[in-house]
Parts: sequence; structure tokens; C-alpha cells
Amino acid sequence: MTHLWVRAESRENEERVGILPEGVAALIALGINVTVEDSTTRVINTADYDAVGAAIAPEGSWVEAPEDAVIFGLKELPDNGTPLRHRHIMFGHAYKGQPAGQRLLARFKAGGGLLYDLEYLENADGRRVAAFGYWAGYAGAAVSILAYAAQQAGAPCPSVSTWPSSKAMRDDVKMALAGATPNAMVIGALGRVGTGAGDLCEDVGLTVTKWDMVETAHGGPFPEVLDHTLFFNCILARPGTPVFVPEDACDRPRNLRMIGDIACDPDSDFSPVKVYDHVTSWDTPVTRVCDAPPLDVMAIDNLPSLMPRESSEDFAAQLLPHLKTLAEIDQGVWGRAKTYFDTHIQKVTT
Repeated sequence: MTHLWVRAESRENEERVGILPEGVAALIALGINVTVEDSTTRVINTADYDAVGAAIAPEGSWVEAPEDAVIFGLKELPDNGTPLRHRHIMFGHAYKGQPAGQRLLARFKAGGGLLYDLEYLENADGRRVAAFGYWAGYAGAAVSILAYAAQQAGAPCPSVSTWPSSKAMRDDVKMALAGATPNAMVIGALGRVGTGAGDLCEDVGLTVTKWDMVETAHGGPFPEVLDHTLFFNCILARPGTPVFVPEDACDRPRNLRMIGDIACDPDSDFSPVKVYDHVTSWDTPVTRVCDAPPLDVMAIDNLPSLMPRESSEDFAAQLLPHLKTLAEIDQGVWGRAKTYFDTHIQKVTT
């Protein structure tokens, strides 16, 4: 019998979950065993999972789960080097050459486990079946604009914490802008992330230039980016992705004051934003990359967590139809995800 084990998230500032209690109830009705770890930070109470019939396990006990259990989480596991023997569903960030990703794959190779990376869970047309992208774009634009408002006031960028709703986030951004209307550019505007970023900008009254594949097909350079006050990169870094902000941007004439690198792959060779090299955090949302005039980069890599309830509800609804097919985990979307893993695990040498 199929057994899904929903682990507690171990990453700081992570309250999201990939399945709601009603989803657990639906899986149990199909004959799937579901275990949910207790969590003091998850946005959904453990008692709500208990009430629909899930088995409740201590936080972090997935390491001792039965061999056939499929371990389901969202963000990365503790980077402690231990071999991984289970099948895992999560965002692994392991296929673009990132150092942490290579360490993760080495752990799977050592333990004989398998990764079904949520980023590569795709339908037959190659489109992702479930993503947090819209809320990443929405929150990334919001935090970037809050940082811009602080920059213009000559103040340090304030730390951020969770908002109870998108409306509360939007209201805070409007208040910080205090009537200012900087112009913004979104590249990747037709995707989930870009749509979220564009919606937030328009919701707070900004004029937005929206570009996607047609406008970037010539491969660059893109001086128009430097002409805007705010720039939001919403393009997933892949081989062939053009450079939108070159290394020498600080030395060029520019109106650009804030970059929201919402796609956030600074340690990928394919990153289209070349003026910084590390993610930022909730405590320190931006890094200053240029002075006189200032240019800051926002590169938080778990932006949907800033609205944990709305983003969890949305993602869980997208993913549930596919979790219902776990009994055939090596077919369909799961089989395609396994193919990605099989291809990349063969390249691991240590």
C-alpha cells in the first residue's frame, strides 16, 4: 500500500505545507496511508490533520520512516551529508550545477534514494503541474518596492515577516510608497511569477512594462532594463538565458534603483542578473551592489512563505490531483520527474 509521509519543514521562516487536511482525507479515501509530522511552525495545525485520520509522527522522524514511504516536503533537507534512502518529493534545486544541489544528489547516490523534484513535475507538454510562482512574484515585487521606498528615504531596508493575507501586504506597500509611482519592468511577464509581480505593481498603482519571450528573443543587450526604476527578473535560469543586468551595470548611465531577482539563481552559471552572487534573507532583504546612485538587489529564495496560508492553499490545490496518482509513481508526471533524476544522478562522481 502506498504510504505518503508529510515531513515538517526544517528551514527557518518556513510555514508552508504542500497538502491540506482535506487533501489528506482524499488520499486516505483512495487507500493511501498518510503520516503527518507534528510541527510548531506549520500554518495548518497538526490537530487538523489528526482529525481527518492521518497518523501523526514526531517532527523530524522521517529519517526512521519505513523504507517504502514517500517523504514529502517543500524546502531543502538539513545539509548534514547523511545518505538518503527514501523516495523524496521536494524542491531539490539540484539540476543546475549549484554546489548544494550536487551535495544533495551525492546523498541520494550514497543512500540509494530517489528525488521527485517538484520543479520538474511536468505534464506531457513540459509544463509544470504545480508551482508557487504567482505568490513568489507577488511577494517579491512587494518586498522590492518596500526596499525601494526605504532606499529613497535614506533608511535601511526593514526586515520582513509573514503577512496574514495578500491584502495586508498590498496595503503596506501602498503606505510605503506614499503616492510615489516609480516605473517598473517585468521580464517573464506571461509566466506565473511574472504575472504575480505585474499584478502587485498594478494593484499599488505603478506603470509596468511587460516583456516575455518575444521581446527578449534577440538575446540582448537590453538597455531598456536600466531605463526603468524597478526591474523584476521572473525568468528561470537555464542554458541560453540572456543576460538582463550585466556585471558593469554600475558603470553605465541608469535609472535603475532596485532589482527584484525573484527567480533567484545567483549561484547558477545561467543567472541573467550578474551584479550579485548570493541570496538575501528576511532579516536583510536586499544587498547593495552600486552606490551613487544606489542600486539594491532583493533575492529572497522562499518568497511565497511570506504569505504561507494563501500560497499553501493554492499550491496544494494544484498538486493534489497528482498526489492521488502516487500508486503509479513511476508513470505520468512522477515518471517524468524520475527521468530527470536518473539523468543527473549518473553525473555524480562522489
